[in-house]
Amino acid sequence: MPSFTRERKIDGHVAGIDEAGRGPLAGPVYAAAVILDPARLPRGVDDSKAMTAEARDKMFDKIMERALAVGIGVASVAEIDEINILQATMLAMRRATEGLAIAPAHAFVDGNRAPTLPCPVETIIDGDAKSMSIAAASIIAKVTRDRVMRALDSEHPYYQWAQNKGYGTADHLVALGLLGPTVHHRHSFAPVAQLKLPLVG
Repeated sequence: MPSFTRERKIDGHVAGIDEAGRGPLAGPVYAAAVILDPARLPRGVDDSKAMTAEARDKMFDKIMERALAVGIGVASVAEIDEINILQATMLAMRRATEGLAIAPAHAFVDGNRAPTLPCPVETIIDGDAKSMSIAAASIIAKVTRDRVMRALDSEHPYYQWAQNKGYGTADHLVALGLLGPTVHHRHSFAPVAQLKLPLVG
């Protein structure tokens, strides 16, 4: 389980930052920045990938209630196609940090790449399993994006986004091949881009 040990070593507020949705073929990429209250840490925070959807939803509400500040950032499909998914992810992280009501003194970012921020930034590989702040951010980002994908599913039900969240699952790829891409698909991603090519043979 992630702990708050790293955060307690920093003088000042620490923002944990994580993203959701780098890999899917459809939908925006989201990021969250969370500054937890050391005096009101939510119990049960874990890496969002290790939690059930129901547990994430409940923890989302608890984090929103107890955190000192939460910022959510998004980069659109158009931005992903224009600047690539890595840069779009960095953009979403910057927007999430800018959305915090409190300026952090330090930031922990999941992974090995970090956006340029107005405070010192430390990257932590598998940070969502190590830092409670990053784990909290992973939950906020994941739940927020999943809700968006469920809403988009009601507009385009054949792609099964409520279930696959835009990832390239078998059912998604079949629908993509039959119906073609929507405006919510990432046209720069290979499985979608290939559909624009003429059939050979």
